Amino acid sequence: MSAILRIIDANRNRALEALRVLEDLARFAVGDPGLAEGFKASRHAITQALGGIDAALLLSSRDARGDVGTTLTGAAEQARPNLHALAVANASRASEALRSLEESLKLHDAVAAPRIERVRYRTYDLARDLALRLAGSAPRQWAVCVLVTESICAMPWLDAAKAALDGGADCLQLREKELDAAELLARARVLRDLTRSAAASLIINDRIDVAMASDADGVHLGQGDLPIAAARSIAGSTLLIGASTHDPHEASESVAAGASYCGVGCMFPSGTKDGLPIAGPSYFLRFLAEHPGVPHLAIGGIDEARARELAALGCRGVAVSRSVLAATDPALAVRRLRGALAHG
Repeated sequence: MSAILRIIDANRNRALEALRVLEDLARFAVGDPGLAEGFKASRHAITQALGGIDAALLLSSRDARGDVGTTLTGAAEQARPNLHALAVANASRASEALRSLEESLKLHDAVAAPRIERVRYRTYDLARDLALRLAGSAPRQWAVCVLVTESICAMPWLDAAKAALDGGADCLQLREKELDAAELLARARVLRDLTRSAAASLIINDRIDVAMASDADGVHLGQGDLPIAAARSIAGSTLLIGASTHDPHEASESVAAGASYCGVGCMFPSGTKDGLPIAGPSYFLRFLAEHPGVPHLAIGGIDEARARELAALGCRGVAVSRSVLAATDPALAVRRLRGALAHG
């Protein structure tokens, strides 16, 4: 039995399997026919490149029972928390298999080796594009999320949103409870273009339909909104789903239901959170202790000084509205918040 043929056969199978997973993600999760066709073409190119090798020889070299590597698995191989992670894992698997295949072919079929090299480089670009499209399904820890509400803005709402992004806001949440669906969607699409250009995220408050229609990164749900499980049944893993939490019980329920991140508040008295009890920093400390791996946004009456106070407790992200939107210079307000979080 040829060792080289065993390596070629094993890595051919690994590459084709991984590329099929990537093709299915491009087809069913992203709905991009160009990406799906690209992965399909890569699979066919591998088959064609190996067409000069006798298929019977490859089959006869296969020995799954005798493969010592089948029992070597790590815990990370069994964990795929979201579609983005699934894409990244299979992209890595495909590129590793293609590299091994290319090197092995240099000893067996010098004509096929450069063909596989071309497939490998093409797969790098396809996998990058797919991962970027699926990045919205990967939970992230933002530093400053600005809740965009026109009535709070000291300048036109779109100018305020642009200024917040210029200052370093890495997330915008469109929070307009009085707008009709058509206008809300129109604004969401405008903000989606802005946040994409700034490498920031866009979250839609309450409206999962608008979040999906605008290709936003996620939806934020209050305790009285659609339950997280129901939202996940609609959006699958294509949207981040955030949850407002006001006490440890709500936090535990939200995390158990699969919240991508939690709003933690109210930290301090807030003009936009009238009527809600002030949970204060003590609740924030408990949230960090009980859910250390869950992204968070402290919310409620947060300005530069209070952001610094929270940062000293371990806070990594805040959600703000008035302290940025009502400022004469929203960009400067965001920069100061980021500085407070960095040096709290």
